[in-house]
Order: sequence, then C-alpha cells, then structure tokens
Amino acid sequence: MKNKSNKHILKILGLILLTIVVINVLFSLINFRIDLTEEKRYSLHPASIEVLENLEEPLEVEILLSGNLPGGMRRLQRSAEQMVRTFNAFSSQKISFSYLDPLTLPASEQEDFVVGLTEYGIQPTNLFVTEDGGQKTKMIFPGVLVKDSEYETGALILKGEKGMSPDEILNNSVENLEYELINAIRKLISKQQFAVGMMMGNGELEGDDGFGIVEALVEDFEVFKIPFEQANKVEDLDPFDVLIISGPKETYGEKEIYLLDQYLMKGGDLIVLPNALAYEMDEAGGEGTVAMPFENGLDQLLFRYGIRVNKDFVQDMNFGYHPVMAGNFGNQQQLVPLPWPFYIAAGRMAKHPVTKGLDQVMFRFTSSLDTVKADGVRKIPLIFGSEFSRKLPAPVRIAFQDMDSEPDLDLFGLRNLPLLYLLEGEFTSVFKNRFLPDGMSKSSFLETGNEGRVLVSGTGRLFESAIDPRSGEPMPLGIDPFSEVHYANRLLLQNMINYLVEPEGIIATKTKQYQIRPLNKVKVNQERTKWQVVNVVLPVLLMGLLSLIWIVARRRR
Repeated sequence: MKNKSNKHILKILGLILLTIVVINVLFSLINFRIDLTEEKRYSLHPASIEVLENLEEPLEVEILLSGNLPGGMRRLQRSAEQMVRTFNAFSSQKISFSYLDPLTLPASEQEDFVVGLTEYGIQPTNLFVTEDGGQKTKMIFPGVLVKDSEYETGALILKGEKGMSPDEILNNSVENLEYELINAIRKLISKQQFAVGMMMGNGELEGDDGFGIVEALVEDFEVFKIPFEQANKVEDLDPFDVLIISGPKETYGEKEIYLLDQYLMKGGDLIVLPNALAYEMDEAGGEGTVAMPFENGLDQLLFRYGIRVNKDFVQDMNFGYHPVMAGNFGNQQQLVPLPWPFYIAAGRMAKHPVTKGLDQVMFRFTSSLDTVKADGVRKIPLIFGSEFSRKLPAPVRIAFQDMDSEPDLDLFGLRNLPLLYLLEGEFTSVFKNRFLPDGMSKSSFLETGNEGRVLVSGTGRLFESAIDPRSGEPMPLGIDPFSEVHYANRLLLQNMINYLVEPEGIIATKTKQYQIRPLNKVKVNQERTKWQVVNVVLPVLLMGLLSLIWIVARRRR
C-alpha cells in the first residue's frame, strides 16, 4: 500500500515538473513584458519604442558612473543599467552596456577624453565618499556614451532645477533617463532633419546675436536665416517647421503679419520673442536712460492668439549681475559685476516636457505677460519668476548708478510672474473679418487653423549670444561671459524646438514621474525596537513553532 502511495506521489510530482517545463518553453517563444510597478518604471513611451524598433545595427552604451559611489549615485547607476536592459528588450538590434571610469584611462589619453566629454555637455562633478574610515572627494562623470560602428555621442544624466534637494535632483534624473538615453540614440541614427527659420530684416538678431541659436540647433536641425523681404507669399515659408522671431527693432507691416498668421493657420509653429520697450544700454551710465514703449507690430497678432506682452519691465530679487566700469587699476580697466534686477535668473519650472528638469534660465529685460480670451487656445505658463518680483510700467529708468543702493524688498510684492507661455490649440486668424493686405489672395486665406503651437516670452534677448570680452567672439547660449555661470537657455531652446516639431515624440517621455518615498525619520526612531523584533526575533520564533508542531505530529503518528 505504501509503495502505491509513493508511486502516486511521484507521478503527481512528475506531472507538475513536466507542466512547469512546458509552460517555460511556451513562454520563451513569446516575447512579452508585464510592468507591475505603480509608476510603470519598466515601460517605455511609444515614441521610444519606435526609435528602438528602427535600429539598423547594434549599439553600445558606456556608463561613466563607476567605482565606489555614494548611495544616491549607485541608484542612478543601477537605473541607467536597467534602462539600457529595458531598451535592449524592445530593440530590433542588440544594445549592450559597459562601465568606464575616465579617471582610470592612461594619462596620455585622459585629458583628450575629458575634453571630448565636455562637448557632449558632460561636466565632472565632485562628491564626498567614505573610504578607509574618512571622507574623500571623488570626481565623477554623470553621463553616458552611445556608440555604433562609426560614430558616438553622449548625454548628461544628472540634471535638476535650481533649489532642488539632492534627493529631488536624483529622482528627477532617474525620471529623465529614458529621454536622455533615447535622445542620444536618436541623434546617432536620425536621418530626418527638421528645418528651423530665423526671421531677419527688421533688426532681429543683428551681427553675431544669432550665433547661439545656430550653435545650439545645427547638430539636430537645419537652421536658416530668412530675409523677410524675400517672402512674398505664405508658400515661401512652408519649407520651415518652426519660425523664430527674436527681438525685432523695426515695426512689422501688415503683409509680414499676414504671412506669419497664415503660416500658423497652415500648420507651422512660432517662437515669438518681442521687445515691448526700446532702450540703449550704451546710455545707461551716469544719469542713465529711459526705456520707452515700442510698437513692433506683433501685438495684434499675439492678442488674437490669447496673450499680451505688456509695456513694462519685470525686476526680480533672484537676479543676475551686470559688469560696470569701476575705474582703472594701474593701466588696466576694472570691470565690477553688480546686482542687476533687470536680469532674472528664473528657476521655477512647470512640469512640462519643455521645462521639466531645467536649471535656471536667464531673462534679460523681459516684460510681463497677461493672457486674454482666445477660444480654442490653451495657455500654459512654463517658467516663473521668484516670490519677490515687481513690474515697472513704461517709461522705465535704466541707470547703472541705481546699483549703488540695495533694492527695497517691500516693493517686490509680486510672486511667480509667468515669463514664458506656451499657446496651443486651434487658432483664429487675426485677419478674420478684416481686409487682407494688398496683393494677398483671398482664395487661399484660412480663417482658422488646425492644431498649432506658439511660444511667447517678453524679451528678444532670451536666445541672444553674449560676446567673450577677451576674444570678442560670440559664445554659446546661457554662458555668462564674466561669471562663467552656465544657464539653461541653450537646453531650453533645444527642448522648445523638439516639442514644437514632435510634441508626441521622444520629448514626451519627460512626463514620466517617480514618487519619492522617504522613510519617516521620527517614526523610525520611535518604532525602531518594535520592527527589529518583528524582522529578527519573530521569524526565529515562527520557525521554532513550526518545527515543534512538526515533531509533535510525527510522535503522535
């Protein structure tokens, strides 16, 4: 009887084992993934999957975070590795990864390698780590390199906004890993380039002012300067996916307004950066000068689209600095940087793909923005001033001597003024129910357009290049030539263009959010002993109890 029972048990075990093997074989033939995490950490945006499915050759990712790292950096390191593994699961070609610490390279190679990393925006960061019972500084390179058989590119993966805590910066960096990695892959393999046009002819971006725009976009987009006088019909603007109107110094005429309006109605996107006040910085010394209202002709266009650029200047207590001549030292002129509330270092960002994770953006001589009624248009503020701002209505005094005295904080009573707006939706033409400009055909006129987008700020200097005082050459966007502080203007422009040309493209991956779940330190201290008992003593007691029950049952049997 006992032999039959044993044989029956063996048959059951064999059947279970065979079932497990068959299930494993079947599932190995089916490629699927189930993400059970609340925040979908191991899922990818459809735009990322599309890029990965179109790979034509294997890729290698070198993760530069390696060695003895603090806990937070190890988390970012593991997240980068896991993201590469996830990419590989969805990719049509193998994506492998390896670790590389640039500081372990031979001295003859190290300097050139580190300089090459800076071209990808990967700057070294100093951390404190515990080694041999003491704290030491360690230089790390928080970035990745992506390579195919011919080319390579890189991406910085440690990014956050000004004022974020270290935990928030790390969490933000983990949230943005998918975007940074897939954007690097896209740069490496992309064959399609969108066209960006910079409008010229009305005093926009004179001389080298447009250098920063071209430098920031030329790797990923085709960038053209467009003399407006050569555009005679809307079709002349059709080849361009985005048009940038930055700081015109002359008034736009009816024909030019009509062409921009119909370009938007027919599916184009605009970045409009007007100057509401005219001023001359060269006259700001001594008694100073006065900024007066300037009619640029764009007001009617923007008002119909749902926004008004006011005839004022915004000052903010989160300010930048402007160099002022302070006499000579020997035979050398002395430049002294003084606080200048007209320069706003804005660090409050909306949780939007264009601005999420950006560091501070510099706004110089910017005007305030108000929204107005425009049916079918969504108005989304993207960047804000600090908690201490004020508006100065025109005429506005601009004088370096005002820097000598500290600003009165009581006058700065406005909070979080919007400095950049995104308008998107179905726009209505400014020429609806109006006569068209001479020479424009009514047969091709559109009163309303399909889904479109317009980005508006109240300063034409948002993407204007600064000049290096030593070499006289224009500098990349966002670099202060005197303090050498790097602001995020360059990255903001790149995000803006990426969003305008493909709002549902890979930039949409930046909407991913991971919740920070820190331990309650007070509760940990109060309940430390209880949970130590639960985790250490209780399992031992439970196992002992089960063993006792088993022994008693065997004796009774």
